[in-house]
Amino acid sequence: MRSLSIIISIIIGISSILLFKNFSNFSNFNNFNNFNNSYPAYFETALTNIHSLLPSQLSSLIDNLLPMTSAPQANTTSTITTTTIPSLPALVIPDTMSFPRVIRKVFLAVEQAEGAGARVRRSIGTPNLRNFSPFLMLDQFSIKPGAGFPDHPHRGQETITYLLSGAVDHEDFAGNKGTIESGDLQFMTAGKGIMHAEMPRQNPDGSANVGLQLWVDLPRELKDCEPRYRDLRAAEIPIVKTDNDKVLIKVISGKSHGIDSVKDLAYTPVWILDITVQPGGKVTQTLPAKWNAFAYTLEGKANFSSGEDEPQTVDQYHNVVFSPEGDGVTVTVDENATVPARFVLVAGTPLDQPIVQYGPFVVNSKEEVYKALMDYQTHSNGFERAEGWQSEIGKTMVN
Repeated sequence: MRSLSIIISIIIGISSILLFKNFSNFSNFNNFNNFNNSYPAYFETALTNIHSLLPSQLSSLIDNLLPMTSAPQANTTSTITTTTIPSLPALVIPDTMSFPRVIRKVFLAVEQAEGAGARVRRSIGTPNLRNFSPFLMLDQFSIKPGAGFPDHPHRGQETITYLLSGAVDHEDFAGNKGTIESGDLQFMTAGKGIMHAEMPRQNPDGSANVGLQLWVDLPRELKDCEPRYRDLRAAEIPIVKTDNDKVLIKVISGKSHGIDSVKDLAYTPVWILDITVQPGGKVTQTLPAKWNAFAYTLEGKANFSSGEDEPQTVDQYHNVVFSPEGDGVTVTVDENATVPARFVLVAGTPLDQPIVQYGPFVVNSKEEVYKALMDYQTHSNGFERAEGWQSEIGKTMVN
């Protein structure tokens, strides 16, 4: 066993050197656009170099150390796996708000290209706000006909997709497939590895499919869990009305005004509230103590209170980042406003762990990034079913 450990260490060391040589931009782990176009050529070269440096016996040993397991039978339902969830700090939710959260910063989410022809407004995962634990990325996406997110991998995070209009099809290498439509959500746990495609339905009027996708970090203990899915349909989401019906709250995840959401949606505790405030309306929402929280404005203008300071008016497509101290937030809309304001209020428990991200792989060290890339390329340790797999919905991509 000792000699085997030494051999493995040598392999990892050589792999690290070669990967640094081949990935010239490796220092910026978040720049990973066009993954399927740029990645294979680089990594194939690295693997070829590794094998050329080792005796044939050692090359054979490498292959044996990364065995290919047979893929389970495909199915069309969500993968259900029993996983032990690690203990997290006790959740403290104030009944009333006595100390409002202070606004740390407000910034515009600038539109940019992403995937294959899609457009996104990214408000988490940019220099303005990066690794706001447990949140890794927030995109408001717009996918027009001929665009989409064809076959691509993930490891180490959960993705939450909330469709605002249109419909998006999903398919993965385990045989899971389905569609979410306007108002629906999909909670996906990538765990140790998944490869999937997300493609829009082609609307008869040619309009874009619009939604939000939030990436949430997984606790270190769950990075190697089995992938799983949970679809949440619009009809399942509890609704709260307050302030003489001037405020409507969709309790996607968490709790609002005494109403609880559907349970067991994601491993990492996250609250997501979709709030619409009519002109002249006011809402006060308590949040779990010490959780990181933000609001992303979807429509209209809203006034966010910030302690003793004057409320700050925030326009559409902005991210409002709050301090973790405080009981909650208060938001109003001017009486003379011509349209309501709509925003999502999101909070999550911070994870006490390092974040090392290289595109769709979110782990806790650079060594684990190298391993994720190796596993993906060699179809092992969670990516066995990726070998030769191609989604049906990805084939609809217009070149």
